[in-house]
Formats: sequence, structure tokens, C-alpha cells
Amino acid sequence: MRNYDSGPPPSTVINQNETFANIIFKPTVVQQARIAQNGILGDFIIRYDVNREQSIGDIQVLNGYFVHYFAPKDLPPLPKNVVFVLDSSASMVGTKLRQTKDALFTILHDLRPQDRFSIIGFSNRIKVWKDHLISVTPDSIRDGKVYIHHMSPTGGTDINGALQRAIRLLNKYVAHSGIGDRSVSLIVFLTDGKPTVGETHTLKILNNTREAARGQVCIFTIGIGNDVDFRLLEKLSLENCGLTRRVHEEEDAGSQLIGFYDEIRTPLLSDIRIDYPPSSVVQATKTLFPNYFNGSEIIIAGKLVDRKLDHLHVEVTASNSKKFIILKTDVPVGPQKAGKDVTGSPRPGGDGEGDPNHIERLWSYLTTKELLSSWLQSDDEPEKERLRQRAQALAVSYRFLTPFTSMKLRGPVPRMDGLEEAHGMSAAMGPEPVVQSVRGAGTQPGPLLKKPYQPRIKISKTSVDGDPHFVVDFPLSRLTVCFNIDGQPGDILRLVSDHSDSGVTVNGELIGAPAPPNGHKKQRTYFRTITILINKPERSYLEITPSRVILDGGDRLVLPCNQSVVVGSRGLEVSVSANANVTVTIEGSIAFVILIHLYKKPAPFQRHHLGFYIANSEGLSSNCHGLLGQFLNQDARLTEDPAGPRQNLTHPLLLQAGEGPEAVLTVKGHQVPVVWKQRKIYNGEEQIDCWFARNNAAKLIDGEYRDYLASHPFDTGMTLGRGMSREL
Repeated sequence: MRNYDSGPPPSTVINQNETFANIIFKPTVVQQARIAQNGILGDFIIRYDVNREQSIGDIQVLNGYFVHYFAPKDLPPLPKNVVFVLDSSASMVGTKLRQTKDALFTILHDLRPQDRFSIIGFSNRIKVWKDHLISVTPDSIRDGKVYIHHMSPTGGTDINGALQRAIRLLNKYVAHSGIGDRSVSLIVFLTDGKPTVGETHTLKILNNTREAARGQVCIFTIGIGNDVDFRLLEKLSLENCGLTRRVHEEEDAGSQLIGFYDEIRTPLLSDIRIDYPPSSVVQATKTLFPNYFNGSEIIIAGKLVDRKLDHLHVEVTASNSKKFIILKTDVPVGPQKAGKDVTGSPRPGGDGEGDPNHIERLWSYLTTKELLSSWLQSDDEPEKERLRQRAQALAVSYRFLTPFTSMKLRGPVPRMDGLEEAHGMSAAMGPEPVVQSVRGAGTQPGPLLKKPYQPRIKISKTSVDGDPHFVVDFPLSRLTVCFNIDGQPGDILRLVSDHSDSGVTVNGELIGAPAPPNGHKKQRTYFRTITILINKPERSYLEITPSRVILDGGDRLVLPCNQSVVVGSRGLEVSVSANANVTVTIEGSIAFVILIHLYKKPAPFQRHHLGFYIANSEGLSSNCHGLLGQFLNQDARLTEDPAGPRQNLTHPLLLQAGEGPEAVLTVKGHQVPVVWKQRKIYNGEEQIDCWFARNNAAKLIDGEYRDYLASHPFDTGMTLGRGMSREL
């Protein structure tokens, strides 16, 4: 009926004391007519609050370091002044724009009555819904949704113009409403591209935005897809008290936008300042915060000058929707818990013993994070270098992975007879018992190392790679067998099928390419996608391509293959080594390594593709099947002629290429003609001798090639395997 910020409506009488309030609303006919010409029709809403005990937060101290957690609850929310700025350029056509519209519909319904909002769509033109901020009513929400619905993708991307227009809307409203100290001004900015229209110079866009916002407008940015200028969005948010998020091409932009907005939907405090006596505290992390949102937490860490200090004086000042808050208290901090010889020791012992100072480590983490933010924002090269050196030194000392440090991790894998080593190749990083090492990026190794140490992984030769070439290792008899499968593009091959027992299935999808000149094949095929399904102890799905890994095990996670990362939960660990390999470990007893093959300038017959290697099959059952799985629990024997005397032909040098009779391989009770061959594995780093089975391994594998075709990437069915009798 009216803006509640202007006070209660006429005739309202309020009587209250510390424990009781009596509100009477009894307008006369004349007073009703002043409110609405046709009389009052609406809800009489009473908004009230109670006195709460204001807490300074929780402070912990250990061996001269302190951490202060400040997360007040039960505060009335601050009104939001928010402008949603949506990229409607031509590149947003299709799913991205549709998902974003749907998300904004949901967000508009979440706005509170005390909030104000507007909407801007931008391409090469800036299209403003209203030239002023609108109060939140059912009608305004409906009109805003209609405006968003009719946005259509066209034109270029004027990022600077859109931001300037949004900031002007907010500054105009705050200047005329007088609500500035009791509200928070936000811009939620979403784009999928780079500036192409208007001002396109990054530094000028940043300067223009900073000068216009003047620290009074916080900008929260979302970048969609692979073509977005994410560095620009990151700096826009860092310089204007906001946050940024990146939505990868395969992800749902709508759900990401809603999740991002949930983090900032309820501001509780603004202009937060936390002070400690300079004589008591040094090297404290950031103590000024523009906003505090419900569900978040303010964390400050620092060093105490006097370790014997009994009390620490703390002052917190902030603004909320009703008043200016000042909290002062002396927090008892002693006696401090003494660690086990951790004073002055920034890192835990390598053998896992000792009692590391977790508060000191938290201080170092927050300090490193702030140094990285300052480095990112700075445009002064000498200052950037000083910040980089400080961040790198701190990160190396406390073993943090940053853009300026590198970390090499390898965990244990059970050793198996016949396992081979991939020599000196980053594409074969993976499990092997080796200590962790951290050093600053770009630093030179010690004099004993002629070149940086390259980790090695010990994995079985049992694999499929290339066009696709299959290799099966029989370690007991020291035999290696190889065969080719000439599939068709789009075929999905069952590589490992153990769904009923261990719960693991591995499928691979083929992609086609023209044959190289003077080749004997009409076309080549490679694996472009490897899918791994795990059904025990929890159901999880993995989809791996040369560019990204999708892990869906309750929560969907997308990992780019150009960044090194390790994630794990519920018995599953996925380790990505940037542009090299993906290692998947299941319950510690099954491990697969997927090599990533990338070409800088691929020839017409080359494609980015994957190789699949089995590192540990201990956890797979004896009923395991599939093109590779059927051989994991078998052994093989080689003879010169099934009708003649048995000879020991396990060493390939006994049969030189083109010489001697064709050998016969006996495996699973079947006799298979084979010839000696040489084949390269481990990304071409190692040449092996193998016995080759011709004709798509027709007499080697159970059934026929078509029996191993899956109907879709996550198909777990298998027509061969348990209880199958094979016809020869």
C-alpha cells in the first residue's frame, strides 16, 4: 500500500515496553481515502525485531597466532539495490540464453519487498528495462519477467557501456532515496564473451568502472563458456568488492547463476571494520569488509606480539538495516595450548609426526590468498613482482599450490609382476610410492639434477591406444599379445565389463579421421570419449574427453583437462595431470590411466584422442569381461605348431620378423595363429615385442566384434562373459 520505510500508516498507535507491544490500526474513512481512493484492500503487515545478544565472534589462539571467526546470525537483512545485467549478444543464442532467462525468473521471485531492482540487456546496444530502480511488487516482478522473456540475441558485446549504465542507475537511486547507509548496491553481471563494441581496452574498462562505482557498488560477475574474458571479469569483481564465477561450456548456466545468487541474496551487514590494538597484533590479514552475507563467514588471522597475553581487545563496527553497530570486548586468550615443538616451524614433519600449528597455517593461507588478489589487481610491474615473490615464498614455505608454485603428488599403487615403466614422459604421471615435492615455479633444480624431475608411473601394458591398437600383457608367461579393432566412427566398445561383481564398467566411443596418404586403411578411428561407471559402494559416472572430465557422483563436477587437480569421495579418486593424463582409482584396488593425446597443429588424419591403460586390476573379479577385461585373469602359452612338438617360444627373438613358422597362441583353451610384431605404447615412448592376432582378433576374443558394441556410453549390459560357451 505504501513504502514502509516512510513509517507506519496514519492512525497507527504503538504501545510497547521491554517485553510487550500493542499495535492499533483503526483509520477513519478520511484516512482510508488518503491511502487509497476506493478504500483499503490489502494485508496489514507488522514487521518487528527483538533485542539480541551481539557476539564478537569466536577467537582461537595457538603458539602466538590467532584466528577470529565472525559470523553473526539473526540479523534483519539489509535492503538490496540490484541491477541484473544480461549479455544478449548473438553468441548467447540457444541454450545459454534460455537457461539464463529461466534462472532470472527464479531470482526475481526471491527478491524481498524492501529490495529495489532493474534489468539491463546489452549487445551492441544498451537496453534498459526502466530508467530507475523499481520496488518489488507482484506486478513489477511479472513485468520484469516479460521483459526478460522478449530478449533476443543479436549484435556485439558492449561491456563498458552496460556497466556504466547500471552504475548510474544505482547511484541515482541512492542519491535521491537517502537510503545509502542502510542498503547494499549490487550488480549481477553475466556475459559469455569479450568486449567487441564501444570501449574494448581492458584497462580503460576497469578504470571507468572503478571511477564510476567509487567503492559504493559491488559487482558480481559470471563468465559463461570458453571464449569469455574471464581475467577481465575477475578484476572487475576484485576491484569492486564482488565475487566472480566461471561456468564451463558443458555446465548448466541457469543452475550456476541461481547458486551464485544464493551466496549474495541476503546481505546482513555493510562497511564492516574489525580492529585490534596495534601494540598487541601484527601482520593481521584483511580487516575491512564491504558486506557480510548470510551463510558466509568473516575470518581474520594474525600474530600476537606477546604470547603471554591474557586478553585481546577487539572492536567491531558495522551498519545494518536499522542502526550503526559498535561491539567492544576483551576476549580471554590464555592459557594457550602448546603444540609439540611447532613454534617457528611452518610446516608439518614429512613423516606425519608432530603437532603442526593449524592456526599459523590458516594465517599463511589467508595471507597468500590476499597477496594473489593484490597481484592480480596491480598494473605496476615492480609491485607485481614484489607481490609475486612474497606469495611464492609463503606458498613454498607452507606447501600451498598457487599459480607461482608447482606440486607433484603420487600415491601408492600395488606392484604387479610384469609391470612396465613409461620412461621420462609427463603423460604417464600417476601412482607410485614417491614423496611429495613442492618448489617455486620457475626455480632451478639442484646441481645433481640436470633437468627437472619427471615422475614415472608403473602400469601394465594391457591397454588400447591409437587407431585403436589393443595390447594384452600376460605377466606369468611373459607374453604380450596385440590386436587391432577396425570399428566405425560412433561405435561404443565395451573395454571392461564387471558390473555384476566389482560394479565397474568401462566403455570407449570412437571418432573417425581420414587415412594418411599412402596408407592401407580407408579411415582411422580413435577413442574420443572414455566412460567409466562405478556401481559400488556408491553409484558414480565418469566421462573423459581430451578437454574435460565430468564426474557425476551425486554432485556433478566438471574438471578441465588443462589444469592439474585431484578430487575424490566415496572410494573414488580422480587425478588430472594437465594436458597429460587422467588417473582413476577405485577403492584402492582398481586403477585406470587415460592418456591425453593432443596436437598443436593436427594433420587431416590426426584427432585429439585418448589412450586407456590398466594400472591395477586387483579389484576386478574373475568374471570380468570386455575386449580387455576378459584377459585380465588368464594366462597364455605359445607353441610353433599345435600338431608338432612344443617349443619354448616365449622370447620373440627366436622368431625373427619374416622368418620361422607362424606361432600358435593358446589362451582360454583356444588356439590362435599369431605373428611376431613390434608396437609402441605409452604415447610412443616405449617399443614392445608382441604376438599379433589378425582379423580383428576373431579367434582370440570371445564372440565377434559386434558383441562388444554398447548401445550408449553408459551401457552396462554384456552379452558375453559369465556362463558363456563359445562356438569355434
